[in-house]
Amino acid sequence: MLQGLAAAVALTLAAAPGFLGAADLPPHPTSPWHAGKITKGLPETAPFCLDGALPAAGSWHRQFGTDLDTGAVQVSVRASSDAAAARLARSLERAVAACAANWLREHPDGTAGSKDYGTLPVEEGAHVYGVHTSIPDSEPGVHLFGIGRDGATVTVVQWGQMGDLGDAPVAAFRRTTSTAVNRLDP
Repeated sequence: MLQGLAAAVALTLAAAPGFLGAADLPPHPTSPWHAGKITKGLPETAPFCLDGALPAAGSWHRQFGTDLDTGAVQVSVRASSDAAAARLARSLERAVAACAANWLREHPDGTAGSKDYGTLPVEEGAHVYGVHTSIPDSEPGVHLFGIGRDGATVTVVQWGQMGDLGDAPVAAFRRTTSTAVNRLDP
């Protein structure tokens, strides 16, 4: 029975796409990154801007954090085909591109903005975005998103901390996104 359980665990882990490690995230100036386990399914809380946008079927995730106010999550989804993965990647890009405007509709007393940091020439392509949100009497938040695809597998990396777009480590996050897409194993 124990051998059967070990084989099932090995088969399950083998089905997971490749994921980032803690050292692959943009360095934090005062705290190391900590990586959670690679887990089948979606995270308990959807990444900011992507509530309801990621399918549970074929998904895996890994959460990251620092000792302070910075966190990240990577979600990868094995779609049924390359075409389905391409549709999912475009859908995720649209959700992130519309995030600031959608957030403002829910928080009319706040401010929000976004920036398109462009595409990356990795596998079938990747795209990086930034979103800033703030409400009165609260700390502002900044989020970076990397969305990419390799064959039938799509990954999204969401990084966030207190601050605004000027505080975001865009160049390092672009490298993180490229690494995430290169690690996928379609």
